[in-house]
Amino acid sequence: MNAIQPSRPPLQPTQKPRVVPRPKRHLRQRSYQMMALEGTAKIAVNLVITAVAASALIKLLPEQSLQQEKLREISTEVKLMEGRVNTLRAEFSRNFDPHQAKSIRQEQGYRFDPNQRQIVLINQDGQEVESIESSP
Repeated sequence: MNAIQPSRPPLQPTQKPRVVPRPKRHLRQRSYQMMALEGTAKIAVNLVITAVAASALIKLLPEQSLQQEKLREISTEVKLMEGRVNTLRAEFSRNFDPHQAKSIRQEQGYRFDPNQRQIVLINQDGQEVESIESSP
């Protein structure tokens, strides 16, 4: 167990290969060139994007003005139609009002209540001026 082991030769320092230092100036100059190239590329890309956005805006502005004009025309037509609808709605409600049925029949049929007499106003010239219905 405790056998004698052969002795090892003493360790000699191994020679490391000599590292040749690079000139640091060259590395710095290259990194500055890469940064300048990167910055120039970013600026170029941003200019291209800006040009595309500007051309898109130039194309969209006339379309937007046409759409605004169409919107104004449609708004005007809507207001006119709302007025017409309100008039027709009022006429509809009047036509189907049972309290107004008698007066509507007289207007539409030119028939008068037998209790009413027609009064005709005549000028001295003999021309009819106005016809009025009155109750006796």
